[in-house]
Amino acid sequence: MEIQNKATSLWGNFFNVKMVQIRTFHMTWFAFFSCFFAWFGIAPLMIIVRDELQLTKSQVGWSIIASVAVTVFARFFIGWLCDRIGPRLSYTYLLIFGAFPVAGIGLADSFETFLFFRLLIGIIGAAFVITQYHTTVMFAPNVVGTANATSAGWGNLGGGVTQFAMPMVFSVFVVGFGFSEAVGWRLSMMVVGCVIFVVGIAYYFLTQDAPEGNYKELREQGKLPPKKSVTADYFRAMADYRVWILFLIYGACFGIELTVNNVAALYFYDYFDLSLVAAGGVAASFGLMNIFARTLGGIFGDNFGALWGLKGRSFWLFIVLLGEGCALMVFSQMQVLFLALPMLIIFSLFTQMAEGATYSVVPFINKKALGAVAGVVGAGGNAGAVAAGFLFKGAMDWPDVFFVIGVTVACASVLAFFVRFSEAQEEEEKANFEAASLDALRVRAERANAALAQSVAVVEQWNAQHPEAPKS
Repeated sequence: MEIQNKATSLWGNFFNVKMVQIRTFHMTWFAFFSCFFAWFGIAPLMIIVRDELQLTKSQVGWSIIASVAVTVFARFFIGWLCDRIGPRLSYTYLLIFGAFPVAGIGLADSFETFLFFRLLIGIIGAAFVITQYHTTVMFAPNVVGTANATSAGWGNLGGGVTQFAMPMVFSVFVVGFGFSEAVGWRLSMMVVGCVIFVVGIAYYFLTQDAPEGNYKELREQGKLPPKKSVTADYFRAMADYRVWILFLIYGACFGIELTVNNVAALYFYDYFDLSLVAAGGVAASFGLMNIFARTLGGIFGDNFGALWGLKGRSFWLFIVLLGEGCALMVFSQMQVLFLALPMLIIFSLFTQMAEGATYSVVPFINKKALGAVAGVVGAGGNAGAVAAGFLFKGAMDWPDVFFVIGVTVACASVLAFFVRFSEAQEEEEKANFEAASLDALRVRAERANAALAQSVAVVEQWNAQHPEAPKS
């Protein structure tokens, strides 16, 4: 059984929050933004933390790995949980319980306690899976790539905003209120923890699982398979080789974004002699590209799908992955800021478009186990970040690490050609896409007719009130 009444337009209804699909879209990207902000809130303050806790290069590397390692397992689990209890409750639980380690890191007084909380904070990175799951449930095939990419991209934007926002919050506590630097970074993280706790409560009251209602009611009405079938479908999806190819591909794009979010401020601080605030500002430019870059990946994914079907989506994924790898190799060789910054932005553009392109493919792999596919592929992003993290904690200079990663990503791009679909599925999805597109055109036509009728009514009313005037 497939969810019905999905929205066939995103931009045409963008501000119509009375539509549950649009309201859910806005809540899910904002929830992910909050999680991403909390997840990497400590990254731009690591310069202060490193000095206070006297962390070595190896210990900084372990903290980078810890921040993304546990997310691998959390994303595997959260996909199954979404299929079982629905995205609404899954997100609510994740946000409320995730708030405690985010605020709790302010209690860290040694490398061990800092590492412990950094590890626990990584659990909220599973929010991405719920975000993609929820928008996939709410939007039709003709626009699902765009909706997924935009919600995730604007959520990822939190990783860029935190790079300059957290130093500002930190400055308010230190300069404005006179706290020491050691207390300032701790209070900053406690504030973030409180914010995501409140967002979790809001998510419960402002969203629902699907356009027709919540999963509990839909199962009672026989519109969804029973809970007992979820686990079997989960393992059936995990046996699909395409899921694991996308796992590796997502590691090569989102995994690299996570890594850069963690190391960018330190990289520009150490290698380009920038101040804390300046390094954070430059690092923020990487994450801020999410405001449109990931959306572009999804839009082009939908357009390639309209022209060449599901194989067109896979081909677009190859193009942007190859561009990402080449851009990173060039960025790694830049030794002056005015060259490094534009290359960082180009690299960011391709990286985030690749992420959007990946999740324009994911919804079509296995519709009966959407949570499983979204969870496994999402976990691949963190697995890639863990692998890259080990390179940054080694003896290799960071520019050389970036070059090696760039070569690896370029090679990984060819994997996109192995994400294939049967002729039967190509025909089925082509029909679904055309039906959704026709529905979107029908809605636009109805709106145009309604606007025309309203204009005619206004003119007739004016004529009736001014009988002596020339008729319009």
